[in-house]
Amino acid sequence: MATPQTDAAYTEPQTRDDIPGWFFGLDQAAFTHLLSTQSATGVTGDVLELGCYLGRSTVLIGDHLRPGERLTVCDLFDSDAGDAANAAEMAMSYRRTLTRTAFESNYLAFHQELPEIIQAPTSVLADGRIPAGSCRFVHVDASHLYEHVAGDIAVARAALRPDGVIALDDYRSEHTPGVSAAVWEAVFTGGLKPVMLTPMKFYGTWGDLDAARAVLTLRDWQAAGYAVDEDVIAGNRVLRLNNPDRSSAPTPASRRLALDLLPPIATRATRKVLRTLRDRRTTREA
Repeated sequence: MATPQTDAAYTEPQTRDDIPGWFFGLDQAAFTHLLSTQSATGVTGDVLELGCYLGRSTVLIGDHLRPGERLTVCDLFDSDAGDAANAAEMAMSYRRTLTRTAFESNYLAFHQELPEIIQAPTSVLADGRIPAGSCRFVHVDASHLYEHVAGDIAVARAALRPDGVIALDDYRSEHTPGVSAAVWEAVFTGGLKPVMLTPMKFYGTWGDLDAARAVLTLRDWQAAGYAVDEDVIAGNRVLRLNNPDRSSAPTPASRRLALDLLPPIATRATRKVLRTLRDRRTTREA
């Protein structure tokens, strides 16, 4: 097994949840159900991930690869961005934490072999290096800039087989309007059919809507403890999946979740302020 060099600050994850990132339990369950149901129903093909951060979602995807299937990830990691806007986004949110070495170490903590890694802007995949119609699933979680996301969606469409599914991250977050614009543009002008929505991810297909819906909704999500609603978008029924709202009052766990949803630099700053306030309170009480 290959073992990449790591820096002194690296700590090997003991569980998948030890890997930093914003890939939460609801979408972990959705990915697991989607990929395992595809396998059980005979849907074959490779998997493509555009943007992987430190590998939290990649590790889960790797759990579901079957013999002969290929997982490809494309990410800048610690490379320079190709344009000023992308560089600014990287500097704000990821530059200090995201390295290829950390990603590889995290992945190899749970799998024997690395996926195929393309360390470059996702735009390089527009050259057709991913065979057309080869993928059963594509996860898009790279740039939040409209032009880049629109390009990633085009790459995903070309890569997916007719019964394949795309998952798009951050389609509704207030700090990612470019993602929202690209996703809904693809729906209303590009033939992308929404199938299921979670708070973080949009799941859809360009293929057979009923087949994709059957794969994603085969599980009784409500019986599994999730909140389930249904909407109609562009004439299609869309499942809306969420964690149940057990209490309107904030809890320590919900506060931690809110922090985890922030970009890394904002999370660190917020936690620093909270520690300062806690220390001041402790001093006064003493």
